[in-house]
Amino acid sequence: MADNAEGAAPPPPASGISKTPAEFLKAIKGKPVLVKLNSGVDYRGILACLDGYMNIAMEQTEEYVNGQLKNKYGDAFIRGNNVLYISAIGGRT
Repeated sequence: MADNAEGAAPPPPASGISKTPAEFLKAIKGKPVLVKLNSGVDYRGILACLDGYMNIAMEQTEEYVNGQLKNKYGDAFIRGNNVLYISAIGGRT
């Protein structure tokens, strides 16, 4: 039988570690993150918490528009329906 037979499980990720989205979000809580909004604006800061609607609370938040720092906030709250994605910054999670 061929290695790539239909119905065969996909190969594991190169790192050998796979996480569900929920596991990833738990792992990055309290760590630096990049939050990209649908509008294209980026927020970078420490992920304080988030809920099932992807509402996000951040600390030490910086706002970037077109790659340029526009503002700094102590704390920020981002409504989940505006979030395009969340990415960990720096080391692996």
